[in-house]
Amino acid sequence: MLRLMIVDDHPVVREGLRGMLESDPGVTVVGEAASGDEAVARARELTPDVILMDLRMPGGDGVSATTRILADRPESRVIVLTTYEADQDIVRAVEAGAAGYLLKDTSRADLLAAIVSATRGETVLSPSVATRLVTRMRAPVTETLSRRETEVLALVARGLTNAEIGKALFISETTVKTHLLRVFTKLGVSDRTAAVTTALARGLL
Repeated sequence: MLRLMIVDDHPVVREGLRGMLESDPGVTVVGEAASGDEAVARARELTPDVILMDLRMPGGDGVSATTRILADRPESRVIVLTTYEADQDIVRAVEAGAAGYLLKDTSRADLLAAIVSATRGETVLSPSVATRLVTRMRAPVTETLSRRETEVLALVARGLTNAEIGKALFISETTVKTHLLRVFTKLGVSDRTAAVTTALARGLL
């Protein structure tokens, strides 16, 4: 019997998924969670085989919850199930260790097949998500990052603040912000996390 946990901040979604999936004799839903933090605690308590993880929730998002759950229990498989398919969301989820990324319009049959595939160690992606991910990975870098921009972004990836980066590189905090704005423009992103994940995906870091 495959042990499944459902994580979503909408009760009606959790109830719908439970009813849909428990109609399969090989699946039992061992628990639910309504936030990322609750998901981490419940996963530790319930030891599910597969976790269906919503992406954007109050109380800790799905990506951070995935990272924490897999650090505690690497044998679990996390499948992101969301309405969002932005490039940075997909890359962040995959980099966090998610075994799959599916959209909520996935059919019951495809969802069950994906759950089984995930338990076998396979990666499962909605077709549109797979296309976006492959396209992104293959996309040429239209502008290369300068040596200083790469240094700044590498320190961002290590978790340093702008002030700490400025101190490490002997430049002002304003100059750090300028470099980051140029990085955002070159990579086509709007925030620090997306810049790091995009740079990693393209082999720039």
